[in-house]
Amino acid sequence: MSFRSGFVAVLGRPNVGKSTLVNALVGRKVSIVSDHPQTTRRRITGVVTREDCQLVLLDLPGFQRPFDSLTRRMQAAVDDALGEVDAALVLLNAVEAFGRGDRYIAATVAAAGVPAVVALNKVDLVDGPRLSARLEEARDLSGGEVLAVSALRGDGLSAVLARLTAAMPPGPVYFPEGRQTDQPLELLVAELVREQALRLTRDEVPHAVAAEVGSITERSDRPLVESEAVLTVETESQKAIVVGKGGRVVKAIGSGARREIEAVLGVQVYLDLRVKVRRRWRRDERYVERLL
Repeated sequence: MSFRSGFVAVLGRPNVGKSTLVNALVGRKVSIVSDHPQTTRRRITGVVTREDCQLVLLDLPGFQRPFDSLTRRMQAAVDDALGEVDAALVLLNAVEAFGRGDRYIAATVAAAGVPAVVALNKVDLVDGPRLSARLEEARDLSGGEVLAVSALRGDGLSAVLARLTAAMPPGPVYFPEGRQTDQPLELLVAELVREQALRLTRDEVPHAVAAEVGSITERSDRPLVESEAVLTVETESQKAIVVGKGGRVVKAIGSGARREIEAVLGVQVYLDLRVKVRRRWRRDERYVERLL
């Protein structure tokens, strides 16, 4: 049997669990996870290498109506990907009613003419009779087979991998064994910092938070990585929320991010984290381009 390989667009409405599923399929965190919409802002690559196949998963922003420079670029990443991939993995949410967004995604994938694997995620949150009904609704929406999965628990992932493998054409090994993402370390660290900011700030702040890493230095005298990072918000009031009384919130963000970074790098990390204001940064084309 010839080796198969190819690129897979992971698609779905915001908060359907795309990043959680990609991380579970890859076997390590390559994409941050949050309950907030617009968590995934750029195309994140996760690589799954098996004996007979290599899948390059493209974790994409959720489909949305663009309204500023940031969301225009996010939606463009989705649109561009569909013209480049060998298959699509479409996620539906088992705990929410399907809507126009789900139907639009299904129609867009069908119009692109790429093979599609459809999965109903979060099935662990739905009881048996309701799950059967949701699966039937999902089959009606997609017009074909629907796999039941729980990205959080890891249920149904082998079936997803099998269907995606079958959809891949014969091809080369794009990434060497052991390589699980093409994301530069600076971007991954910045995303891990932003993930903690999303987790610890109020609802009005997350969309306006950006994270950048200024430097990452590996010490030569001991196993320690030193990193400088900046969280950017749009107003002084948002900065006050992110910093917190006595700096408690930003310290908690830094501590949580440091633990996540250490888990990825396998060494001790020193993180110098600051917060600054850049007004209306989401409408600044040049700044958004630098972030994405």
